[in-house]
Amino acid sequence: MFVSTLIVAISTVKMATTMAAGEERAASEVLRAIARHLNCLNEDSKTTRKRALEAIKRETIDKGLSSGVLQEVFTCLLKSLLKCLSDPMERCRETAIHMLGDFIRCVPQPEDSLPYLMPALTQRLGGKEILEPAEELRLSMVEVLTLTVEVCGRHLAPYLDDMMKILQRTIVDPFPDVKRESCKCTVHFAKSVPEHFHMQAESLVKPLMQTVSHQHSRVRVSTIEATGAVIQYGTGKNVDDVLSHLAQRLFDDSPQVRKAVTVVVGDWLLHLRDRYSYFHKLIPLLLSSLSDDIPEISQRAAELWRQTGALWEQENEDDLKDKMDFLLTPPDLYPAGVARPGLGCRELVVRNLSNLLPALARDVVDWVAGTRVKTAQLLYALLLHAEDHCTQHLQLLLSTLYRACNDPESDVVTNCLRSAKLLGTFVSPEVFLKLLLVHLKTPSSSSSSPHTPLMVLAAVLGGCSRELLKPHLQKIADTLVQPDVCQEYQQAVYLDQLLSCVDALLSVCEKDCCSVSLQLLQVLVTVQSLSTEPQLTDKVRLSLCKVQGLATVADLYRQHMDQLLQWLSASQKTWTSYSPQRLQLQVIATQSGPVIGEFLPLLMPLLQNCLDPERDPEMRLHIFTMLSKLLLDATHTLDSQGRFCEHLDVFLLELLLPNLVWKAGRTAAAIRTSALCCLLALLQGGAIPPSQLLAVEERLSPQVLSALEEDSQLSRLLACRSLSTLLKLIGPSLRPDALNNIYPEVLKRLDDSSEEVRGVALRALGLWLASLGKDYNSQLYSQHLVVLFQQLLLHLDDPDSRVQDTVLGETHNTTLVQS
Repeated sequence: MFVSTLIVAISTVKMATTMAAGEERAASEVLRAIARHLNCLNEDSKTTRKRALEAIKRETIDKGLSSGVLQEVFTCLLKSLLKCLSDPMERCRETAIHMLGDFIRCVPQPEDSLPYLMPALTQRLGGKEILEPAEELRLSMVEVLTLTVEVCGRHLAPYLDDMMKILQRTIVDPFPDVKRESCKCTVHFAKSVPEHFHMQAESLVKPLMQTVSHQHSRVRVSTIEATGAVIQYGTGKNVDDVLSHLAQRLFDDSPQVRKAVTVVVGDWLLHLRDRYSYFHKLIPLLLSSLSDDIPEISQRAAELWRQTGALWEQENEDDLKDKMDFLLTPPDLYPAGVARPGLGCRELVVRNLSNLLPALARDVVDWVAGTRVKTAQLLYALLLHAEDHCTQHLQLLLSTLYRACNDPESDVVTNCLRSAKLLGTFVSPEVFLKLLLVHLKTPSSSSSSPHTPLMVLAAVLGGCSRELLKPHLQKIADTLVQPDVCQEYQQAVYLDQLLSCVDALLSVCEKDCCSVSLQLLQVLVTVQSLSTEPQLTDKVRLSLCKVQGLATVADLYRQHMDQLLQWLSASQKTWTSYSPQRLQLQVIATQSGPVIGEFLPLLMPLLQNCLDPERDPEMRLHIFTMLSKLLLDATHTLDSQGRFCEHLDVFLLELLLPNLVWKAGRTAAAIRTSALCCLLALLQGGAIPPSQLLAVEERLSPQVLSALEEDSQLSRLLACRSLSTLLKLIGPSLRPDALNNIYPEVLKRLDDSSEEVRGVALRALGLWLASLGKDYNSQLYSQHLVVLFQQLLLHLDDPDSRVQDTVLGETHNTTLVQS
């Protein structure tokens, strides 16, 4: 067997020797064939040199010679071809470059050409000035260089300096394709000689960062990939120099650029030698890609992040043994449809959270909107990983959310509210309420707007569980109802967030809110009294009714009306026209409908105090306006129980009439007008029975008659209408003396400057005449009728035909009465 093996070996050597001899002969023949063409390369004629190069190419590359023959030929041609790289004729340089590339691609030992090839390329590409003016030829040279790196690999280690000089220059070349090819070459070179590349990798960082923001997206992608290789195979000390540039590329309009950043950062987290030192800087970049709009990018980021966590978990298995031995179930109310990150991923975030949050707090108020949006999305991702560990950072998190929730960008606010909801899921209510409720009373300096603590509170409550929140309901409701919380600000956005807090409590705690129903109703009343859009509270009020099983809003008010009126009465002595309590009273009285009529014993003292003639005039004016509306529909409001008559004496004699007493000044006149309006509503609304009205007529009529002389046209008109209604209700029951006191004052209004007042006065006279019954002795009081008849005759010549007709009718009636 040994003999046969020896024979085979000897045969192989002989065959190789024979083949080598054959290749040498073939190479010699080729060299003899191109010898004349090689001599022509030194000719002055451009055309001659061009034809010589083309002939050499036909005799070598184009003939499909074996690799061994080409190796021999290339060795002999190399210097001549490299010399042609400096040829003045562009076509000659182009042909020479392409031939070099073809030879390097085909020969079995391309590394033999490096001692001559690398200096030549360095001279053409690595100098301070561009020696090759043609962009396409520079591209071809760089492509040849990339090919050389691919086929020579580690043999390029001695030429590290030359490679760096070339790449430093070509990465910033004006031609975009040269930039891309140079970045490609950089990646291959770094992988080919990693044990040497790190020594000068730092020199490529600056040119790469100058190119990373190039206008062509493909150039940016290539630059990012090259940056990844330079940092990966470098010393790792330049991570800080490139992170800010890569972070900016996360906002790139091109998805491919963002994908490149994601892949590079993920690769660093997995393979960078000193990656543990840069976790707190790399993690935010990769987590930011989780929320990318392009599914391909977000999915790739998720996979890289999963691999990072799994690798870290594997490397730190001893530290995590206790946690890995127990199956940790997700917290209650964990966001639906969201996969819980692995243990390694969660631990990575938790251990770096203290380094991440301060930077995040700064970026969330950055002047660039895109940065703020990305930061808000990142905050959500971090809290999703941190879970209950965010408790120790709660103060900083809340101050960050306060500022971010005031952002004009809706995406920022939306993501921050999602983060706040996570706080409610992961943090105990006992902990977050200590901070949040204090901030409601005294808004934090970190919050530029008072509504943001309320906004955050509503979101946090929405993420909390019913069982955990129930013991704190009373504390929350008591805080919300405090005057310095619910009455301090009247901005619509503040009131909206106050409603959101109530709505969140009702949504989470449902029937448990029965214990704080009064406080929540007080908040709703306050919001409605201060809001310019009262209907905003309707939905929340109905929710409050629903959780308590109440059919209507009236039932809700009936349940708490006693406490509500006492709540208002406690501060009534300090009310002014600007007091929110005055508006609260108006809301309660109008919204409660028929329920207000069930609590007149509590309401009347409150009104009596508010309408005292010594109190603020403007406030009294508003109260009278409210009462006018209620009295016009008395059967469904104040008189819903038919018991308003029991309080009529107090209402008329102590609330209404004192405000009809004449006083000088426009303000007093306005009060009298509003009081007359209220009186008219009382008379027309049916809340006062004729028998009671007759009993107080002696005290009421003088005030109304004196109002006929008011300077205000509206006051005179209201007084006339009140007299008409009075006569309609109890006219026939009035004593003759009382009737005789009325008509002279009404006659004066026939000469009023207002046509409307004159018309109402005439109708009043008609009602007066209709009130003259059997008890009125026309003989005894004939003089009154004569005066009335004479005054009416004067108006038969009135310019207004309608007045003439009315007067004619009244004159006829007067004549009938006299007869």
